[in-house]
Amino acid sequence: MSKEPKQPKDFQTLRIQGELTIYRAAEIKQALLAALAEPSALEVDLSSVTELDTAGVQLLMLAKKTAQERQRELRLVAHSPAVIDIFELLNLAAYFGDPLVIASRATAARSPTPSDARHANES
Repeated sequence: MSKEPKQPKDFQTLRIQGELTIYRAAEIKQALLAALAEPSALEVDLSSVTELDTAGVQLLMLAKKTAQERQRELRLVAHSPAVIDIFELLNLAAYFGDPLVIASRATAARSPTPSDARHANES
């Protein structure tokens, strides 16, 4: 886990690396709450998260609640495949207000083409 310096836009980035699970809950909770104690917005980079369990989800929910209480902006960015799987399973993208649109696996596997629409109109 690494904390990057404040950016010119007055936000800091906290990158979580490895597991976001019960085994690292105390460590990650401390880092999240410390980052939210600062006056800047917080961007949590999830690109290096290899595993996410319910304890990790609870930590992200705690971070959101704490950010709201402290009137801080919290953004979850760069979702790893492990995070996307859990967010999709638990329908969490809407809860976190993520701009990330998670398509269902079926839709992601094959998007309709213009010729598909043309064939559908012919029948």
